[in-house]
Amino acid sequence: MLCLLALPGLAGCGGTYLLQAARGQWQVMSERRPIERVLADPATPGALRRQLAEIQQARVFASRELGLPDNRSYTTYADVGRPFVVWNVVATPEFSVEPLQWCFPVVGCLAYRGYFREAAAREYGERLRAAGHDVALGGVTAYSTLGRFADPVLSSMLRYGDLDVIGTLFHELAHQQVYLPGDSSFNEAFAVTVEQEGLARWLRARGREAEFEEYRARREVQVEFVAVLRRSRERLAAEYARPGLDATTRRAAKARTLAALADELRALQQRLGPRRGAGIGAWLERGLNNAHLASVATYWDCVAGFEQVLAAQGGRLPDFYAEVRRLAARPAAARRATLCEGPPERAPELGPSPGPATALAPATPSPVAAEGRR
Repeated sequence: MLCLLALPGLAGCGGTYLLQAARGQWQVMSERRPIERVLADPATPGALRRQLAEIQQARVFASRELGLPDNRSYTTYADVGRPFVVWNVVATPEFSVEPLQWCFPVVGCLAYRGYFREAAAREYGERLRAAGHDVALGGVTAYSTLGRFADPVLSSMLRYGDLDVIGTLFHELAHQQVYLPGDSSFNEAFAVTVEQEGLARWLRARGREAEFEEYRARREVQVEFVAVLRRSRERLAAEYARPGLDATTRRAAKARTLAALADELRALQQRLGPRRGAGIGAWLERGLNNAHLASVATYWDCVAGFEQVLAAQGGRLPDFYAEVRRLAARPAAARRATLCEGPPERAPELGPSPGPATALAPATPSPVAAEGRR
């Protein structure tokens, strides 16, 4: 999951929340070192040196070939000293699959709330649970300040491997390309689309066909997993919308639907096998609730729609960005009708011909991962 954190937008969050956000942001910024300096340091471990060198190449690729912003973001490195930089809290009412919203100036309303300390996130999550809400909490490896700060490459971004860190880079830069205040589903699905398209082009440009095919296989698993969750979320929404039911009846219907979802996920895990279905077990161990389903929906419900928009533009990313900006100007209901009709039944073809680089103008979490990536 992504934590979009812009300090000017936190004034309405309360003093304690503002203080932890300001302190956490300052700590991250104070740890920044130019990547060139880290590479030149003889004390830099070889594995980190190799990763940062590839990230430098991906940063250039992002601007030259994907048309993402060419600025100082991701030209520095910061070791945050922990596995995740931020922990995000997602919550829903007991009988709703729609996430609570937290609204701030500048960034608008978000479907999650981020904390730089895990203990603070868990404390807030417990307060929400005590109020009767379903809650999901996940660590995230990166967040965007929408270009207001020169965001660094974070040590937490490196935990999932080379391909994931490059995808994270494309995802976060996509938020600087197009961002619509107050619509988390629009913003995250757009960034996931750019991330996936960018990774496909990155691998093809380097002739890494074996990795590309593995990436396609992972994408197929993601599509199938998200489709299972979405069907269950729709069933829950229908149950919650039934008139005249008391809380006891609604809880029983909710429990039946979530138990059926768990059975369906176990069957999917068994069919995929231990390697491809490994992340599903972590989902089941954490337990299923409305908030878990809502968190996936925020990132994935509208991806298929954005992919169709990209295909309609012939894979030309500048035209895609322009069309996305036009969609962002439409009323929310019209945007959602255009983009979020439903997930594809199979993974779409990835990485259409990008065309000449000179035509470009200057950015999932994997839903089956045990923790949110951003």
